[in-house]
Amino acid sequence: MKIEFNSDLFGKEKDGGFESATNLIQQSISDKDIYPSIEEKAAMLLYLVVKNHAFIDGNKRIAAACFLLFLERNIILYNSSGKFIISNEALASLTLFVATSKADEMETVKKLLISVLNRNSK
Repeated sequence: MKIEFNSDLFGKEKDGGFESATNLIQQSISDKDIYPSIEEKAAMLLYLVVKNHAFIDGNKRIAAACFLLFLERNIILYNSSGKFIISNEALASLTLFVATSKADEMETVKKLLISVLNRNSK
């Protein structure tokens, strides 16, 4: 996923953390995806982009935008009624929650994100 911004700071990668995050959610072991569902992939994308701090500035904003783009491209951004499955406020809160979480809480954070996506997809 290539994203370009017109800024000297925002969106400037400082290392390979972003590519690492996008590659990780696509990995498999013995032909089985590590993250088999779209919701798991989306949750880990948000988590990894926030936590990897791959950009000089805007890591949380970029992570949230990538999360929404991923949901849209996988046709789950809207529920069956045509409404967004996640509000702006919920996305901001979840992104901050990820940012302030501890590394040993990753599984709990992932489960919460997946739960929010699944609960709102109907």
